[in-house]
Amino acid sequence: MSGVLASMIDGLLVGAVYGLAAMGLSLIWGVMDVINLTHGAMIALGMFSMYLLFAATHINAYVLLLPTIGAGLVIGLVVYWMAVHWVVGRSMLMSLLSTFAVNMMVIGIGTAVWSTSPYNVNFVLPGITIGAYTFTGNHMAAAISAVVIALALQFFLYRTRTGKAIRAVADNREAAELMGISSTAVLSIAFAIGIALACTSGALVSTLFPFTILSGSVYQLKSFVVTILAGLGKPFGALVAGVLLGLLEGVVTPFIAVSWIPLIEFALFVVVLVAFPQGIFGKRASA
Repeated sequence: MSGVLASMIDGLLVGAVYGLAAMGLSLIWGVMDVINLTHGAMIALGMFSMYLLFAATHINAYVLLLPTIGAGLVIGLVVYWMAVHWVVGRSMLMSLLSTFAVNMMVIGIGTAVWSTSPYNVNFVLPGITIGAYTFTGNHMAAAISAVVIALALQFFLYRTRTGKAIRAVADNREAAELMGISSTAVLSIAFAIGIALACTSGALVSTLFPFTILSGSVYQLKSFVVTILAGLGKPFGALVAGVLLGLLEGVVTPFIAVSWIPLIEFALFVVVLVAFPQGIFGKRASA
């Protein structure tokens, strides 16, 4: 039982990073009604951003989250104006094709530059040992960072003028424009924030596990599961759902092969779609 408890705690810590990864997907999907298939590629770019920054500076990896967030915002604006602005409001298939094309471009360029060989960020924080189990400092720092960023996003969305404008556009774009809000500017900001969150989650993952340019696809699938669990446009709910998904992984890992975990996660995905079509934290349809 002590091993199961240790696995659950580790799952909770990693789950916070899952939640942060899903927050970007949830924000873009909920505000813009765009399914962002560049999400996995942006997570991978965050991994390599952390790798390159740490290799160049050798300072605390978690301090390097700040320039990673800045780079993510810039990348998000570029991708928005290059591939997303033109398909907003059109059929969802158009946004899927457009973002998928960017995804393939990023993976193709990344493969040419870095190949598909594994990389890792050689940075280790001291952990805490309890009995026979050691909880690494990296896992704890990554979880704390994810929670702090989630709280900062929550504050931004509910306590700042721009954040309130994003929520207004998500709720009713036409009414927001009648009130003088530029939906184009707001959507570009929302998309940039979503990409920055994806890059930041990738940077955190790079401090925990080895990665390749293809690693983002795994976390993209988890992000879709978490987003459906939380409900669209519920970024903080995505964090909670990510922690729950990590807890689920922590509970089942001691008993079954790791290869079975995706099957369990997608079975949960289907159950939630049937039982809670709006997500666990979404609004319930009135009778």
